[in-house]
Amino acid sequence: MEKMNVLASIKSQIDDHIGEKVTLRANNGRRKIIVSSGVLEKTYPSIFVVRLEEDTQRTVTYSYSDVLTKTVQIDFAG
Repeated sequence: MEKMNVLASIKSQIDDHIGEKVTLRANNGRRKIIVSSGVLEKTYPSIFVVRLEEDTQRTVTYSYSDVLTKTVQIDFAG
């Protein structure tokens, strides 16, 4: 039950920044870290969508548990 409250608080923090520029650091394993920037486009109950800056057609989605486990780090300053 406590985990759901943590995920809900992460979602509400991300909800506050919809439409803003963000920088993502995603850990893809084996010392491979991908840094990308884009606009936080939309949030859903279990995932959020970021439209990447370098290609306007490309979007990436991550779950709130990725943020909780620090697989993905979000910087809202852009």
